[in-house]
Amino acid sequence: MTTQVVRLLDAGMGKDLKMRGVRVPGTIWSAASLYEAPDEVVAVHRENIEAGADVITTNSYGVIRGDLAKEGIESRFEELNRTAGKLARQAVGESGRPVQIAGSLPPLNGSYRPDLVLPFDVIAPQYAEQAAALADYVDLFLCETMSHSIEARAAASAVSTMGKPFIVSFTLDDREPAVLRSGEALADAIAAVAEYQPVGIMVNCCPPERIGEAMQQLVGQGFEIVGGYANVFTDVPNNWTLEGDQPTATGLEMRRDLDAKHYAKFVERWLEAGANLVGGCCGTTVEHTIALRHLIDDR
Repeated sequence: MTTQVVRLLDAGMGKDLKMRGVRVPGTIWSAASLYEAPDEVVAVHRENIEAGADVITTNSYGVIRGDLAKEGIESRFEELNRTAGKLARQAVGESGRPVQIAGSLPPLNGSYRPDLVLPFDVIAPQYAEQAAALADYVDLFLCETMSHSIEARAAASAVSTMGKPFIVSFTLDDREPAVLRSGEALADAIAAVAEYQPVGIMVNCCPPERIGEAMQQLVGQGFEIVGGYANVFTDVPNNWTLEGDQPTATGLEMRRDLDAKHYAKFVERWLEAGANLVGGCCGTTVEHTIALRHLIDDR
């Protein structure tokens, strides 16, 4: 047995919504569900809470001005972010459990694309705008899937003035250990955001093997929260985009060796290395949350 307090983050939102028959378009991804199927968003949140999640994440990853504009609904930016917060808060209220809500702050010009990250002075105000829309509903902020230190610093600077704790989570190269998708060393990226005093540093939306390798750089650095949540993709091409006509657009192949049981074996190694907040990212479902709850409780 161990006295280490480990908390469980929820699983991904998109796959569970698709399994429920909800439209997940290549422009705004799961954000469409905020106005097309809000009850299903609540249901996915509730499933994760009932499965044992201690922290759930707002469905705001796809609520980005540039992407909303592609659907002709940029004017609904604040409304949809607030809706994401309200639906998460509704789910927690209905559950009766003391679950925390993390406000998701995503990459603003494409996931996994450090080459498309805009200048700090451009995106920091955009992060501040999104954080302000979510602030009334969340307990902390999660600056997630940061592929470049510039976007991580911009997000961290924006939320550092909000009066709430926040976590910065980096996405790592699929093949090289402890390296961001930008090619920056993870240690350098952590140093770049340290001045904003995040309560935690995590790594996410990359192979679980890369998270395991990175854990030794996260633990013992003085952060209250360290951990990770992996995706279950076979590979993310360097020029991947959520929409478009090129072969690398939208669809990403799922690994067959990362069902809930096998995913939990990777997470067990993260916990042994000292992680204290773990969960699942893209492609994971509530089944992964259930498996991780058992893993944590049996330690």
